[in-house]
Amino acid sequence: MAPFLQAVNVRVSSSNGEYTSYTGEIDPEWVSSSVTNGGYVLALLVDACIQHQSTSGHREPIHVTAHFLRTSVPSHFEIRVRILKTGRGFTNLTAELYQQEVLIITAHQIFGNNSTSPQASDHTRGLNLAPPSSYARRIPLYTHPSTAVVRPGRSVWKFQRYIALAPDPHILAKNAPNHSNRTNGATIGGEGLEWGAWFTFQDKGDEVTPTSLAFLVDIFAHIPSLMPPSERPGLGLSWFPTIVLSLEFKAPIPPLSVAHARRTVGLYSSGKFLNDGRHDGYVEVWTAPCDIGKGKEISCWREKQVCIAVATQMASIIPMEVNMKRGENEVKL
Repeated sequence: MAPFLQAVNVRVSSSNGEYTSYTGEIDPEWVSSSVTNGGYVLALLVDACIQHQSTSGHREPIHVTAHFLRTSVPSHFEIRVRILKTGRGFTNLTAELYQQEVLIITAHQIFGNNSTSPQASDHTRGLNLAPPSSYARRIPLYTHPSTAVVRPGRSVWKFQRYIALAPDPHILAKNAPNHSNRTNGATIGGEGLEWGAWFTFQDKGDEVTPTSLAFLVDIFAHIPSLMPPSERPGLGLSWFPTIVLSLEFKAPIPPLSVAHARRTVGLYSSGKFLNDGRHDGYVEVWTAPCDIGKGKEISCWREKQVCIAVATQMASIIPMEVNMKRGENEVKL
């Protein structure tokens, strides 16, 4: 049981020419109810590939697509990393996580150089969409972390003592039944349901890294939990297991400075579709100007914040008692 970066304890084990093996133990605190948090497990896979690529020309994760085939539980794991192709700009790898010789998660990962793209030609190098351009997206949170109010996360998160979460009330208000975002027969499109919050790692040894971004993109409110009871009749305490998750590392993580915190990020999510329990989630991770409840708001702080990751996922809805039963059993085929 440990803070996040200590809990992501992945060690190289062996290499047989076909793949390199990494092993470790899934920390029992980084779970949702009885089953390991999906973002934490994805972080194990990303960390294994970061280690694998540490001496190569492509050391930074660019994109990950993970398929969650089975639930994982706190116990021993093995990750097998294979290189599929190495090109001038990118290396494609697969990483597979096994428990008791059963395949749990498979992930396709692309590594390269996040700060510069060797594949960019002369006419595209330096072509970015960022402030002060009026076309650039700005950080979507309304509040400043210095004045944000910490609220408890989901009751099933056993890792709550390691994090602080401060939801943005202005974004949550958009989900009200009487808000202008609600649709009718004359509406073109629709904004769906939204959520946003400031997130801080409580332990001073933790920080925002490419590995922790894999965890952070899985910290959001799924759309069934944002719907009013009238729209989800009979839905009790539920588990929202991830089926597929795609993560793009958008920009390098800025170093600690007066403009950027080391342990805090802004999270924004939205979802638009729910079909017999299967639903979507879109997540953005932004830098933060300070930790929650620290610092003070200064002018133009928004202009300096950067979106460092975006993710989409497909998830389902399962009664929480199923989660608890699965966690009590060993991994099974």
